[in-house]
Amino acid sequence: MTTDPAEFQAIAFPFLERDPVLHTIIMSNVAERAAGTYRQEQGLGHYVSAHDGGEVIGAAMRTPGRPAYLGALPESLAEGVADAYLDVLPELSGVAGDRPAATAFAKRWSDARSTAATEAKGTRLHKLGDLAMLEATGGSPRLMTKDDVQLAAEWVAVDFRDEPGLDVEWAERHLRDRTLWFWEVDGTPVSMVGHHLPLFGVCRVGPVYTPAEFRRNGYAGALTSHVSAEILADGNQACLYTDLANPTSNKIYFQAGYRPVADFVDFAFEA
Repeated sequence: MTTDPAEFQAIAFPFLERDPVLHTIIMSNVAERAAGTYRQEQGLGHYVSAHDGGEVIGAAMRTPGRPAYLGALPESLAEGVADAYLDVLPELSGVAGDRPAATAFAKRWSDARSTAATEAKGTRLHKLGDLAMLEATGGSPRLMTKDDVQLAAEWVAVDFRDEPGLDVEWAERHLRDRTLWFWEVDGTPVSMVGHHLPLFGVCRVGPVYTPAEFRRNGYAGALTSHVSAEILADGNQACLYTDLANPTSNKIYFQAGYRPVADFVDFAFEA
């Protein structure tokens, strides 16, 4: 275990980069912190690598104030990783990752801390195969401009509801990086899709948001396929996560050419 993201990057990335789509969450979070481009945080992250002899065979992270994230960690390593975190963290809000590993981690943590773990959410990682351009009932895509910062911040605010003010910082970063797009109809923005900067040739698409009054017109699907085409045109792969409880979005992304890679689950621990 290390609290230095740069040290973890040097140790674990040669293993993780073998499949940068499957490990996109850990790699993007660690890379930004190692480079010093992530926002300022309170507290330390704790990054764990599992080894067999001199070879890395698994990795996990816990960034400040967040649940532990196991990604595609093998189930056989989950209890050991839980033990490593039990030694340094007095409390943890939850754990997320591949279902067998997250389940094993949650049980170990619950038994040790005499708490309960509740399944909170299921997600699915998709990778873009053959892109199909989806159509909407009017409108066209455009890249974000400085005039969109406040609107983008308002639309994404729910993602930062526990950290006021970060929505504007988030929007300004996407403006700088040119990684946020709007679908516009008659001068009115009706949908928004962003993506992460490429890391080892992979861009993760998200967030995807359409206000309730503009839904069921195909805007999100059309804009997602447009953004995906831009990612491919730059020579990168595209991937995204969906909520398993939302069959509509899963269907739309499948129509655009995204195919399932792996399923993950989030557990929340009782306080």
